[in-house]
Order: sequence, then structure tokens, then C-alpha cells
Amino acid sequence: MGVGLERLAVVPLDAEAARDRSLTGPKAANLARAAAAGLPVLPGFALVPAEPPSGHPYGLSVVREAWRELAGTDGRPLVVRSSSAHEDTTDSSMAGLFASELDVRGWDGFLAAVGKVLDSSRRARAPGHAGAEASGGMAVLVQPMVRTAVGGVMFGADPVAVRADRILVSAVRGGPQQLLAGRVQGVRYQLTRHGRLLASEPREHRRDRLLGQRRTWRLVRLARKAERVFGGPQDMEFGFDTADTLWLFQARPITATARVAARGARLLGPGPVAETFPGVLQPLEEDLWLAPMSHGLTLALDSVGTTPRRVLRTVPPVTTVAGRAAADLRLLGAVPSAHPLLDFVNPLPGARRAAAAWRVGRLRSTLPLLAVDLMADVDRELAQVPCPREMLSGQILAALTWGRSVLSALHAQESLAGSLSGQGGGGTAVGEALAVLAEGRAQGTPDAELLTRHPVLLSLLPPSLERPHGLSRRTGWTGAPRGVETLPVREGLRLRIRWVQEMQASLVREYADRLRAAGRCDGLSRLSTLRWPELADLLGGAPWTPGFDTREPRPQSPPLPAVFRLSPDGLPVAAPVGDRGRDDDRVTGQGAGGGYGTGTAWHRRGPRPGHAVLVVRTLDPALAAELPELSGLVAETGSVLSHLAVLAREYNVPTVVGVPNAVERFPQGCELTVDGTGGTVGPVDTGAEEDAA
Repeated sequence: MGVGLERLAVVPLDAEAARDRSLTGPKAANLARAAAAGLPVLPGFALVPAEPPSGHPYGLSVVREAWRELAGTDGRPLVVRSSSAHEDTTDSSMAGLFASELDVRGWDGFLAAVGKVLDSSRRARAPGHAGAEASGGMAVLVQPMVRTAVGGVMFGADPVAVRADRILVSAVRGGPQQLLAGRVQGVRYQLTRHGRLLASEPREHRRDRLLGQRRTWRLVRLARKAERVFGGPQDMEFGFDTADTLWLFQARPITATARVAARGARLLGPGPVAETFPGVLQPLEEDLWLAPMSHGLTLALDSVGTTPRRVLRTVPPVTTVAGRAAADLRLLGAVPSAHPLLDFVNPLPGARRAAAAWRVGRLRSTLPLLAVDLMADVDRELAQVPCPREMLSGQILAALTWGRSVLSALHAQESLAGSLSGQGGGGTAVGEALAVLAEGRAQGTPDAELLTRHPVLLSLLPPSLERPHGLSRRTGWTGAPRGVETLPVREGLRLRIRWVQEMQASLVREYADRLRAAGRCDGLSRLSTLRWPELADLLGGAPWTPGFDTREPRPQSPPLPAVFRLSPDGLPVAAPVGDRGRDDDRVTGQGAGGGYGTGTAWHRRGPRPGHAVLVVRTLDPALAAELPELSGLVAETGSVLSHLAVLAREYNVPTVVGVPNAVERFPQGCELTVDGTGGTVGPVDTGAEEDAA
């Protein structure tokens, strides 16, 4: 027989013991609990291991008698499902990972179905649940098969918009299994908790609705009753039989909700600072370079009076998210005001005071002179900095401290030069660097020597405590180098910022070499995990703290969304602003949650690329093993409430379903962005990269 029924005990769902999750598993226990509370649950029983002794009748004859009683003399078809201890919990649904057998007929069919369900616990490859229970440790739920006219899935709260005042229903003709398997998309209804229909997708004619008003009210009542029984909104499978009787097939906690921005969260984006800090910053890099930038921008905003000082005292213009630099877009004027009409009628905005100062020539006449003096001071100080190997620890500390201070002034002046002086011509530091590089290579000079002789080339390299990598292999068409003295004021300020940053980096590298030689530190990567006050203490003579050795450098993280807000737990949530998402290259589907991701389209042909975005036609639950480390999931069909969509949300995989012709539209290998909140998919904007090249 191979199933081992002699070792299985029978626990009827109407028995009090059936509500014990440790005995019958969460799925069967939840249904037993719902039935005891008066919810419309079909009768049935659970098969549980009889060892250790469960106190319930067991053995082949007992199981056969329970099957005969449930199937009846007319051979009523049954449903045989798993009730694993790992599925349908508050932490993980493990939706669709174990077997369910429908329309099971006859004793032989019943034996085969039980065997398949038990075997599925050994075959299931659930990420994070390696070593799922052996077949002898999983319960099996057995209930009658109902011929459903309309079935579906209902969420007692909206897991995508994270709204407890909304109920989501996806319905199809027939049973809910085709919806759960992702084979069809069904009709999606958004309801209030009082049963009022807010929206349906696709739209239906009133007379042809799958769920009329009477069915809708009954579903809403079921959702509210289930919430009272279980203490929270539930993810439920339901069906209306041919007599229009409503049945509850399954109830489990909503395990994953889409990430939403915290109330009042600022509008952030990497745009204004990504060109300066394109990668992940380590803590010491953040303190040495980003903090002075933020302070300098604060000084500039205060100088022109565009922002109240009470805001500037509490809101930094630039911050880091997962180690990547991000700017406050509204503070820096990178996006339109959220209240343009109020700003127009308000007579006090600082921008008008700045415009008045512009007209009388105060800032315009003063700024260039101040900037020239500042650049001269910086050049003089940098020329006097000794070789790092010849500097004492105190001298290194003084130079780093000066660098942080002067960077604030340089960033303030650079920001004012860009916003008030209107400098647009006269060349750029990058253009000058490319010209120098092209001419030096034409003369056969090695890049390393060029970098030493021409510090303007540093403008081609982002600041980093790590030693500079190779210069760009491509220079393109360039003019003749004219010297940094010919650069406009703003470009000259930018160049000095880069020089000061490289001076600081060379000093930190030298100090890291000294610590490693003395056996106090294992190198630069460890030193970069310190904050500035900790490094200052070390340079001042403080001992190396053993706790420093436990710190690890920040890992590489995906690029930030172009515009986003932070969730309560500090993670980015993409935010649509202005024309974002209206580009013809972007496609809108149904956002299933998971946040925002960027990666390479993959159709499961050939090797899986790094940061893969899986593009498929349907949400096949068999794809669950591919979910870990995906950067996104895009499907042509399927429901946001299907098994795979639920699992994707649990693993924070940005997911969009219902994207027409996704496989053809996004060929394997193309770079994609996936917004699981807004429901948009499109190619990565490479315009900035092409401009830089």
C-alpha cells in the first residue's frame, strides 16, 4: 500500500482536538475553529500521526470507516489536502507548496491521493524551511468536494495598499483552484467593510457580475466574522455551490502586506546626488563626505531664505538609505511643491526674497568673489599638506578635520553658484579631464602617471576610500585641454571638492596601513566601518576597541527608486510624481507588492543572471523555488492574491501581474525596473549613463 494508514489516526473536524494546531496543522485547525464558531465549513476529518500515541482511534480500518462515512454510499468525491505545521502560519503561508488532490473518487483513489499529499512534504523545496517535516509528521485534511458555481479568494484587508478598511475579492467561474494556480486572472473586486463596491477589474456589466450585491454582502459578513474569530483579517478561499450556498474552504492570516510609506514621510530621490556618490557609502565615507555636503546645502538654503530655519534644523537635505545617498527632493526644489496654490498666495516664501536680492545684485556680485577666494585658500592649504607617510597622527587628524569643514563651505558655494549665478558655459571639469586623458594617452603616458600629474582626472572617478580604479577606457571626441583656471566658478568649486575628498581618502588609507602593520586592524575595509568621532578618538591616541572587529562593511544594495518615501522600518517605497509612469516604454499592470526592484529580464532560459527579474506568462506555483534573490517578478496573467504572488510578497520580491505581452515586450537580457506598489514595469533609464559615456 505504501501510505502507512495503519500509523494514522482520525480526528473529526467537529472534535475539540481538531482545533489543536500542533496536532492537525494550522489549515485543518483553522477550519475546525471556524466551524465551531458557526462559519460555513464543510464536514471532514484530519489524518494525523498516531505515534506518539495521539489518544485518537487509528489504523487502516478506522481510516476506511471515516472515508466511507464521508464519501457516502453514492461515492461522493472528496478533496484531500495537506495541513503542514509550516503552512498557513502568521509568518508564512507557504501557499501552494504542498499537494492538494481534487475530485478524489473510490478507496483506491483516496489511498493514492493521501500518498501524494504526504510525499509532497518531502519534495517541497520551501526557501527558509529546509528540512520540512517528513511525511509521517504532516496532517492530511479530507473534506467533501463541492461543485462550485463561483469561487475565489478574499482578503479581509488590502495587502497591497495596506488598508484595513478595504476588502479584496478575486472571483472566477468554477472553483478557486484555477485562480490560485495563476492560470486565470479572474475579476478583482475592491469593497468597503460595509459591502459597497468601489471598483472591479476588468469592469463588468451590472447584470453580468460574478458577484452580485447579495453575494457581495455575504462575503463581507464572512470576512468580518472570520476577523472576529481569528483576531485579525484573514486570507480566505471560498465558493458558492450550485445552490448558491457559501462555503469557506480555507482561512489563514494575511502573511505579507505591501510596504507603504510612513505617514508624513519626506519625498526622497538619488537624482541630485547620485552623480557624486553613485555607489554604497561606508559609514566613514558618509561622515567624511556626505555629512559636509548636507551641512553645506543647509547653509546655502539658509542664505537664500528658501526654507524656514526650523525646518533646516531638523531635516537634512541629504541622507543615506541602505548606504546610498538620497536627497530631499522638495527641499532642494527638484520636484514641484505639493501645494503650489498656497505657495503662490503666500507673501512670505524665501524664494521671493532671494529673487529680490538677485535683482539688486547682492548675491550675484558677491558670490564669484567669495568663491574665488575660497578656491585660492583651498589650493594653498592642499599644497601645504605633507606626504601622508610623513604625517603624524595628530597632523592627519587636523587635516581630516579641516577637510570636513572646508567641504561644507565648498558645497554651500557650489550650490549657490548653480542656483543663483546661472553658470552654464565655459566647459566642465569632466570635459577638461577627458581632454587631458586623451592627449596624455596619445603621447603614450601611462594612466597612473597621468593621474599623478593631472589631478583634474579625479573628476572622472567617484570618491572612495578604496584606492582609485582604472580610468575610463573611452574618452570620445574631445577638444584641447585648456587648464583648470579657465573653468567656470561652479566647476572650479566641484573640482576642489573632489581634491579635498581624495586628500582625505589618502590620509585614511595611510592610517589603515599603519594600523594593519601594528596588528591593531585588518585593513581599510574594517576602518571604513567606523564613524568619524571614533576615528578622531583613535587618531587622538585612544585604543582600538575590540567591538570594532565585529563590524562588517555595508553590502552592495540595489539602486534606489528615482522618487521614493521611507516606510516605518526605513525601507524605500517608490512614489509616483509628475509624469513618472506615463512614459510609453512603461507598462502598467496590477501591483502585487514587494516594493521596487531593478534587474535583468530572465525567461528561465540559460543561466540565471545576477539581479534577475523573472518574466513569465503565468504565476505557476512551481516557480516558488526561484523566488529567493529575485529582483522582480512580472507575469502576463494571474492574480495578486494567487499563491505565487503571496509568496513573492513574503520574500519582498517586487511583483506586477496582468502585464500584456510581457514576455515579448521585455526580451531576456534587457534591464527592467519593477514597481510592485504602483504596478508599473519598464526599461531602465540609461540616458544618464550614455551622457556620461
